[in-house]
Amino acid sequence: QEAVLEDPYILLYGSKISTVKDLLPLLEKIIQSGKSLLIIAEDVDGEALATLVVNKIRGTFKSVAVKAPGFGDRRKAMLQDIAILTGGQVITEDVGLKLENTDISLLGTARKVVVTKDETTIVDGAGDAEQIAGRVAQIRSEIDKSDSDYDREKLQERLGQPAGRG
Repeated sequence: QEAVLEDPYILLYGSKISTVKDLLPLLEKIIQSGKSLLIIAEDVDGEALATLVVNKIRGTFKSVAVKAPGFGDRRKAMLQDIAILTGGQVITEDVGLKLENTDISLLGTARKVVVTKDETTIVDGAGDAEQIAGRVAQIRSEIDKSDSDYDREKLQERLGQPAGRG
């Protein structure tokens, strides 16, 4: 079972999405654009999830929601990794961004996204190559400085490499 989204918008949200009213203004803009949507959030449930399902069944537009990887600070860092990779921004109240005010310009994009039960693969994210290289260098430097095998392993995962190689 896999979902493939071609040229989707990618919404990176730092919290849980439960009510649809916060999501609706953005959904309407995305539906008008004719593109699909990948939502990566702490969770999507309740009314918001029901709305996405109904839109999918009706064929209004295609969307997939996945839980953001990791927990706590690691989750924040991984969402930021994805933002840099896709040229988007993490929507979080910490930085004064609210879901109901989110414009399409804050979303990431990619040529393709493949979602399975266990993983989400982003192909050709639209992020800036220099920023991506900078982020990779920063993570590598954290690996070199880390005293913890667990932290090193988690940082390796963020690079998309099996732990212990590279």
